Amino acid sequence: MDLGLKDATAVVVGGGRGMGLAAARCLADDAARVALVGRSRDVLDSAAADLSARGSPDAVGIVADVADEHQARRVFDEIAGRWGGELNILINTVGPAVQGGFEQLSDDQWRNAVDGGVLAMVHCVRSALPLLRRAAWARIVNFSAQSTQRQSPNLVAYTAAKAMVTSVSKNLSQLLAPDEIMVNVVSPGSIASEALVGWAGTVGVDGTDPYALMAAIDKHFGHPAHLPRAGLPEEIGPVV
Repeated sequence: MDLGLKDATAVVVGGGRGMGLAAARCLADDAARVALVGRSRDVLDSAAADLSARGSPDAVGIVADVADEHQARRVFDEIAGRWGGELNILINTVGPAVQGGFEQLSDDQWRNAVDGGVLAMVHCVRSALPLLRRAAWARIVNFSAQSTQRQSPNLVAYTAAKAMVTSVSKNLSQLLAPDEIMVNVVSPGSIASEALVGWAGTVGVDGTDPYALMAAIDKHFGHPAHLPRAGLPEEIGPVV
């Protein structure tokens, strides 16, 4: 599929694995230049090599914890120097891996949910805006979650953080419209990400089986789906 993205520049935060990597692969398939941001050098280097093999003329991994604003600024300073001070696409996929009910969650867990799920996105958008504004065209895609529409008492901090992402994104879409920067939110359902597959193992379920994974999600979080299996990251990538 030719999306007209040849030589476009894109940053995918959380792009080393899962849905972020799936989105990055679609960009690489269209010959876009892609920077992946994450916390594991080995994961990022492997993913960047994969993108290069798929056709990206410039694929790079940048190690950073963007919940720290200083590290987020460093990422986009590096991007500005690498790509001439412009950026076409920013995709934020990171989210808080915080589980627990309201009465069980500590203040630190609530802070982690907001830091990892909301402020990480805020830091990246804030740092990227000068680059996005200088580009001929620009897009921001933030990942929320369908669980904001079907609550689970065991995911109260996670869904609260994702609801904030949706709200901030809607406000950004209005704020940045005069700059012709389009802002969209993607809200996936239950996807067989590495995090969910890993969680499944803790409850004795083979998370690599999307049908078994969906049954476990329904049992533990009350999130049934019309499709009797969990979605796959590669099914989300083209949507982004």
